Amino acid sequence: MEVELKLLVTSQAAQALQKHPLLKAYATSKPRTLKMSDTYFDTPDLHIRRSDAGLRVRRVGKIWVQTLKGGGSVDSGLHSRHEWESKVAGPLPDLILLCDLVDRKSVWSKLLRSQEVAEQLKPIFTTDIKRRVWLLRLPQGDEVEFVLDQGTIEHDGNKVPISEVELELKSGDPMHLFDFALALQQDIPMQIGNLSKADHGYALVATQPLAATKAAPLKLSTHMSIEQVFQAISINCLMQIQVNEAGIRQVHDVESLHQMRVGLRRLRSAFGLFKSVLQAPEELQQELDWLSTQLGAARDWGVLVGATLPAVFVAMPDECQLAEIQGVAQEKAHEMHEAASSAISSPRYTHLILSLARWVQGCGWRDAMSTQDQNHLTERGNKFARSRLAHEHSLLLKRGKKLDGASPKTRHRVRIAAKKMRYATEFFQSFHTAKKVLPFIGVLSTLQEELGWLNDAVVADRLLQQLLDRQYNMVASVSFVRGYLASSVKNDDRKVCMLWKKFVQMELPS
Repeated sequence: MEVELKLLVTSQAAQALQKHPLLKAYATSKPRTLKMSDTYFDTPDLHIRRSDAGLRVRRVGKIWVQTLKGGGSVDSGLHSRHEWESKVAGPLPDLILLCDLVDRKSVWSKLLRSQEVAEQLKPIFTTDIKRRVWLLRLPQGDEVEFVLDQGTIEHDGNKVPISEVELELKSGDPMHLFDFALALQQDIPMQIGNLSKADHGYALVATQPLAATKAAPLKLSTHMSIEQVFQAISINCLMQIQVNEAGIRQVHDVESLHQMRVGLRRLRSAFGLFKSVLQAPEELQQELDWLSTQLGAARDWGVLVGATLPAVFVAMPDECQLAEIQGVAQEKAHEMHEAASSAISSPRYTHLILSLARWVQGCGWRDAMSTQDQNHLTERGNKFARSRLAHEHSLLLKRGKKLDGASPKTRHRVRIAAKKMRYATEFFQSFHTAKKVLPFIGVLSTLQEELGWLNDAVVADRLLQQLLDRQYNMVASVSFVRGYLASSVKNDDRKVCMLWKKFVQMELPS
């Protein structure tokens, strides 16, 4: 199993990186330079790609090496994949040789033995890379191959540049890769790389627009301990945060920003759920607060221009003066999204994600725990889940008692409790039958969404007041929209109360 941490660097940063004192301090020999040309192979319908694998032939000097990589996972830049390779006589892969290396019971053995794959195999894209390699021994004794790759990936005349660092663990603790990366990142601006060269190449082959990504399905086992459940949930949340980075940075996608924010809120909710048994470091929590603030402002303005104001325009199509509000609000939304994009492109964000991944995957919470508390983490996770769901349910019922005619502040408290209840139920969904848990989540989600709309109206009122403070010539139109929203909130109060009564009648999954 190959384990490596991938980081992205600019060309300018790469020059500084090669002179970094830590490379000199830990290097066991002088760096070597390689010129590599890779050709990736697949069938016309991308059978290998659809099998979660990649097949390449690499030329280094006069040597040809074929490599098959398959499966594995990517968590915060840490890539873990199965890898098989062998020398070949020339530029074409030899599937028979690979068959001898791969376990016959694996899906990739079946792939390699497929007559259809063998007959249709052809070059798909190529890479042209200059590689600098340092062999390192870290202070803890870990052996690491430090690789700086710079070059291009090409398909059908289209090229994309590559400038990245790979820290491949040869022996030792994977967590020390994070430690070394964090040490480098103090001086060299880098971003976490969650895409392999194969991912970049296939993106050229089958171009698809960047799309927002929701949380991946979370599968928990009744045999998992409390610690294992927390770790699985946290990794799931981190993946949702990171997979939406590109949509925010590259195309200013509002939904990608929303999904990253959801991932962040889910992670913070997980911290709250498990706070009785483990604690996140204060520094990490403060940095999560910073990121939440950066994303929150952009999300608030995005909702105003993308949902709240359009709803008013549909209801009042003859109010042509409202177009001016939309234009000014759109400018503000763009400004806030630029700020959010800059935040997640910053070294501070990279440091946060690396630190979080290091803490989650390395069980960093154990550092400040007694042996007795550590033993508590080994208890059954499903039993812990039942107690936490009961607690969140009790809290939500308590706060919802005053929902009828509630103030915005009270509704907000109920909304937050409903959101935490929903996240908790979804986290632990695997511990219950679908028949019991899905109807409960459905009713809870509808209640949360309606409370969310009421909250959006309150936020919109605040943002419109900000516009009014700066745009004095829009007093009449802004006042009209604020009045319309206030009336809508009053009317929707009754709907919320009906949804609340329906939720109260639902039985908590057990």
